[in-house]
Amino acid sequence: LMKLNNLIEQGNPEKLAGDFQFTEGPIWQADGSLLFSDIPANRIYRWTPDGGAQVWREPTGNSNGLTLDREGRLIACEHSGRRVSRTEEDGSVAAIASRFNGGKLNSPNDVVVKSDGIVYFTDPPYGIKPEEREQPVNGVYRIFKDGTLDLLVEDFDRPNGLAFSPDESILYIDDSPRRHVRAFNVRPDGTLTNSRIIADMDHPQPGSPDGMKIDEEGHLYVTGATGVWVFEPDGELLGVVVTPERPANCAWGDDDRKSLYITAQTSLYRVRTKVAGAKRKA
Repeated sequence: LMKLNNLIEQGNPEKLAGDFQFTEGPIWQADGSLLFSDIPANRIYRWTPDGGAQVWREPTGNSNGLTLDREGRLIACEHSGRRVSRTEEDGSVAAIASRFNGGKLNSPNDVVVKSDGIVYFTDPPYGIKPEEREQPVNGVYRIFKDGTLDLLVEDFDRPNGLAFSPDESILYIDDSPRRHVRAFNVRPDGTLTNSRIIADMDHPQPGSPDGMKIDEEGHLYVTGATGVWVFEPDGELLGVVVTPERPANCAWGDDDRKSLYITAQTSLYRVRTKVAGAKRKA
């Protein structure tokens, strides 16, 4: 725990909002607001320090993971929509990925955008029934600018959260049922190599690795059993930020990127960190 004190301000996570069904996908926006999904409620909420949480979009295709692209547009993984969508400047929402090899995607879960604008996402089947599956694998994909889809990794049980190291040389992806985090080297062409397990998150309590984010020093913050697990870039566990409810995802926010916003089941929490969240590579 002493190691964690170098990264986390003292004190319990602060509850900012509650009474949701299952919160996910937080992402901080340049206007000083946080968007996050309430998956079963089929809503995206917008939270501000002054106004609290207000419904921002409904329906959402039961959106899960959210991120912003290079232009600041919202990218959303939609469970029931079975697609990755983008919100255009005029507010319209369009699919940027929905099918691969002639079949529908399973249930896109979480998403990250590389500095070159290429979108990487995970596609486990959490949002569909077994008989609705059209993909033989639970894959990790990337979406090129022209909309072409590329299957990068297909040997996951249920790939979930994913995040690039600050210099984008490593992509971390967790596998929920196997309760571990894998690291891949990112080649210059954006493909992945040298898969290795770097963090074991098995625990007697319920909760599997889910969403993850990285700070500017490369520490991993991965939601799991009892709270947010914090690792060195090489996978050494520094400690767990214990949360009152089991967390699903997290994201840095505020002007200094030193507030970690945590979506945890029915609530939204915040904890202050001493190291800022990683900036997107220029």
